[in-house]
Amino acid sequence: MRVLNLVTSDEARFFNQQVEILEGRGVEQTTISLPTSSVEGNGRRSVVDYLRLLPPTIYRSMGEYDLLHANSGLTAPAAVLQCRLPTVVSLWGTDLMGRYGPITKQFTKRCDSVIVMSEEMEEQYGHDCHVIPHGIDLERFTPQPREESAERLEWDPDTKHVLFPYPRERAVKDFPRAKRIVSEASCRIDDDVELHTVTGVPHESMSLYMNAADVLLLTSEREGSPNSVKEAMACNLPVVSTPVGDVPERLVGVSPSVVSDDDATLVSGVTDVLASGRRSNGREKAHEVSITRMADQLMDVYRDVATS
Repeated sequence: MRVLNLVTSDEARFFNQQVEILEGRGVEQTTISLPTSSVEGNGRRSVVDYLRLLPPTIYRSMGEYDLLHANSGLTAPAAVLQCRLPTVVSLWGTDLMGRYGPITKQFTKRCDSVIVMSEEMEEQYGHDCHVIPHGIDLERFTPQPREESAERLEWDPDTKHVLFPYPRERAVKDFPRAKRIVSEASCRIDDDVELHTVTGVPHESMSLYMNAADVLLLTSEREGSPNSVKEAMACNLPVVSTPVGDVPERLVGVSPSVVSDDDATLVSGVTDVLASGRRSNGREKAHEVSITRMADQLMDVYRDVATS
């Protein structure tokens, strides 16, 4: 099978994982991405920037491909306007729930198949679609001794460590809320507590941070299917999170874990996890979102679209 991919950035880690796992299934892929030079000074792209995908998409669509996969709803206009290839579109979260959501909905209605990351997104989309969350590599993210992992990072062994795996400046991740929650939790236990914002490190290193930490804290205002939560589960790292994306369904049956939009409950959740020192049973549930399962589901969608 031959697939033409559209993507907003070919540096997106989860997109490259998807390409790699599908290539292992015999899928030949060509990728067209937006140039990084089109990003505005405020870090955003304009509608015009996304329309720049259209000329190369039309040109490439004349090749021998079985289908086109638009990765992110922001590439959907170029995908459906090429008119020649059947089209699959994957919605990642902000493309459906952010400022371009109405545009995304209008264009994805013309696609042959739509993929979303969570049941929350499925409800918001309001039309037929497949729920296929981004998969995680269970061989890379695996439980390791916490003390040894903390020592490798030179973290204080007498301190409790809270992991916030996002940039502080990303408003949608709400770092100020995370800081408040950790500050209040630290007043309730005898140990020192440190909040670590970890970003920009090689992805293969994130497993080390997951195993060294005592709890993962997620305070996002919205998400699709946050990989950090699934990776934490695979490492048996307890998670305390706001109820965004597929987090509530992912953490059903995972203990200890807390999902709430109430600050007092989140503070209590962090406090209890830090005081107990327990790891979770998350890996038992993480198999549901493995990268191999994701590949199986994507291949089923590709076959349906290519043969319809």
